[in-house]
Amino acid sequence: MHQVTVGPGDVVKVAGIPATSSLRTVSDVILRVDRYPAVSVLDSALNQGRIDPAQLAAIPNLIRGRRGAVVAHACLAEADGRAQSPLETRSRLRCVDGRVPPDALQLEVRDDDGYLLGIGDLGWRGPRLIAEADGRDAHGTPEAAYADRRRQNRLVNAGWTILRFTWQDTLHPSYIPHTVRQAIAAAHRR
Repeated sequence: MHQVTVGPGDVVKVAGIPATSSLRTVSDVILRVDRYPAVSVLDSALNQGRIDPAQLAAIPNLIRGRRGAVVAHACLAEADGRAQSPLETRSRLRCVDGRVPPDALQLEVRDDDGYLLGIGDLGWRGPRLIAEADGRDAHGTPEAAYADRRRQNRLVNAGWTILRFTWQDTLHPSYIPHTVRQAIAAAHRR
């Protein structure tokens, strides 16, 4: 049996039930899971405002000397609250691991008049490439599919290449970076 001591600031009430605070929960979780879920938890906590950047910076002190701290420290460096889903995080990490990291997350693309054409999950500005992480929940309805198509058409007409990735794609380590690399190469040939 494993027991951890919690301090008074580590416990909050949720619907009247004692629970660990978001900061404590995130700190404990990243010590016990692999890199992809750890970075996903960090990204989600930041994106949803469960923790803020100052609290993120405090996590190294909270995990110091605990089992898993070395790996967790590396995960902290990769956290980015702009990721809006675990699928976006996984897609970004596949690109990082494949040595084609995006240079922007939630990249806003505007026309010459400043009109917002669309926002891309992952972006490479030089080759004008956007990768979308299409989750079933956010993109599974007909209305969402139609909106995605209209946005994609606007972006393509403005000279951007759009790639779409799913959870299944993240299960194959080389697929996403290979596909991104091919699109970047094609853009440089134009």
